[in-house]
Amino acid sequence: MSNINTDTKTRLESWKVQSSEEPGFHKVITPDTAECQEAQIFRLNLPAGQSHTLESGDLELHPVLIAGKAKLSDHDRLDQKMERFDSFYIPGQDKVTITALEDSIFYIAGAKYEGIGQPMFRKFDATLPVGDIHQIHGSGSGQREVMMTLAPGDEASRLICGLTWSGDGTWTSWPPHQHEKDLEEVYCYFDMPLPRFGFHISYLKSGEVEDLVAHTVHSGTMVQAPCGYHPTAAAPGGRNAYLWVLASFSPAQRSYDLAIPDPAFDLEKQ
Repeated sequence: MSNINTDTKTRLESWKVQSSEEPGFHKVITPDTAECQEAQIFRLNLPAGQSHTLESGDLELHPVLIAGKAKLSDHDRLDQKMERFDSFYIPGQDKVTITALEDSIFYIAGAKYEGIGQPMFRKFDATLPVGDIHQIHGSGSGQREVMMTLAPGDEASRLICGLTWSGDGTWTSWPPHQHEKDLEEVYCYFDMPLPRFGFHISYLKSGEVEDLVAHTVHSGTMVQAPCGYHPTAAAPGGRNAYLWVLASFSPAQRSYDLAIPDPAFDLEKQ
């Protein structure tokens, strides 16, 4: 019989946050309200015709356009029109004006700026061949498609980010993995309007799946992974889609290959 620790369950349940759909700039996951201390998430809902000046302060910021169309201005290196899934990066002590050409939603990743990183823009291109930016991970029921928005090869202080799509009713982040010594992560879900849903699973120790929490996720849900394992599963007839945000504890730990699979799911040893 499982002996579930209720304090642990309450802790894991607190990792799920539903972001606001109201117009404006919203703090979703920040150190003063969340367990994650390095990875920060903001959401900007900008109605058509309205503008917002995004100021980074002490953070590096990486906005990804999740819905709508927009344009960037009032910046010497960022003067682009943006379409869905386009993204950009600004370092600390920088700012840019965003104007919505259509009703727009931005998910914005943030982390402490350490003096590494310059303004950049990335155009989303689904036709890119598989390589550094467009990747296929896993196989079978765990296969998923990844598009890097802020790749390991891009200059940044702590952030690495990308978009992931599962298959129909399949898993992502499988086998389960953790990277708690080096990085925090947040999954930010989109294109899953209710009643569509998926599950984001959190558990702390290898193989101890009786103590897991299965978060129901849909559009606008953000789930932290400050530690532990975090696979996801899509409901049949739909797929999980999310922006994942990795924030390292230092620039030296900013790497994409630090994930440690749960050894309990090492099929070669079973």
